[in-house]
Amino acid sequence: MENKLDIFKKYFLYFIAYSVIGWIYEVFLEVAVYRWGYSDRGVLFGPYCPVYGIGALIFIFTVYRLIKNKDIKKRIFLLPLVFLLCALIATLTELIASYICELLTGTWQWQSYARYKYNFQARIALSPSVRFGIGGVIFLYVLQPFFEKTTGRLNKKQLDIIFYIIGIVFFADLITFLMISVL
Repeated sequence: MENKLDIFKKYFLYFIAYSVIGWIYEVFLEVAVYRWGYSDRGVLFGPYCPVYGIGALIFIFTVYRLIKNKDIKKRIFLLPLVFLLCALIATLTELIASYICELLTGTWQWQSYARYKYNFQARIALSPSVRFGIGGVIFLYVLQPFFEKTTGRLNKKQLDIIFYIIGIVFFADLITFLMISVL
């Protein structure tokens, strides 16, 4: 039986993994799809978008429970519901994040949503919400089971080393960002 601290460490690693995947997704869209050229899509200095990590944790704690340990027929049956829940949760998370970013920095990085026909204050839009629903399905049906198996194979020492190295780097980045933003 795992202790609560080790469980926290695994969820922190999931948060970081999905934050990095979100950053890669954002950079890919900007460079390969929209062809605007490269720019750092994160609000911090490292290659991560914490809003994706937060959204992923919310998915894990809410939606993932619907499909985890279910047989394949039930998982497929629940796919439309999982899609809708992921799209709604991600959209709400993005809306809240836009207000937090604006409060801390005076702006938010996805103001380009104004170009979408269906948007709200350029903070959320229908097209990204649909993509977030699709991404949530991929995340919950494919990536999270893989990450659980991967972290489940780590012994305590490996988990500790990875957690503390990544944690120190991330929290140093976060503190630096907050100091610069406040000053």
